[in-house]
Amino acid sequence: MSKEMTPRERAEHLFRVVTSERFLTKQGLGNEVPFFICPYEAVDGLSMTQDRKALVTRIEHAGVKVLDLSLYDLSLDILRDRGILDEILESEPDMEKGELKELLQGVLDPQTHLIPRIGAAIEATPHDVIFLSGVGEVYPYIRSHNVLNNLQSTAKDRPTVLFFPGSYTHALATGASLDLFGRLHDDKYYRAFNIMNYEV
Repeated sequence: MSKEMTPRERAEHLFRVVTSERFLTKQGLGNEVPFFICPYEAVDGLSMTQDRKALVTRIEHAGVKVLDLSLYDLSLDILRDRGILDEILESEPDMEKGELKELLQGVLDPQTHLIPRIGAAIEATPHDVIFLSGVGEVYPYIRSHNVLNNLQSTAKDRPTVLFFPGSYTHALATGASLDLFGRLHDDKYYRAFNIMNYEV
């Protein structure tokens, strides 16, 4: 369904879903966590950023509060707060890619650093739904399935929508998988729903 939608149709669908009572009250999910994936073509990344911001404004005008979080911005905040952002930027040209990846994976570990930061934002900001973006910008230091797995206990009260530059597929043989940029197999993740298939 999502592959056939134009950006405008996708925005209309998201607006209808996110402002619906059924979505906001987590109806039809059984006992599953209220996590949703909004997949989109990686080439639409820049326009998706603008579309998401316009969508947030429109949803809030409809009376639904959105907590709009970027994994990239949160990561920069963590590095700044720990006083190492400038040091990393200076060292990066001379570092091996593997060394930089290992450093950032440790400093930005979802369970230890990122999820508590998201949890603090959830506590501090009244909201009806959470939008998470910036997945492509933080790859490969942060993997989306790790974020979702660690977020389950923190963001279970309100629906969470992860904007994902790639595909989220379900197949009987292989299960569900997040394929970043339509090429990189991020990992199997079973507990989210494709929001583009959500009916209101």
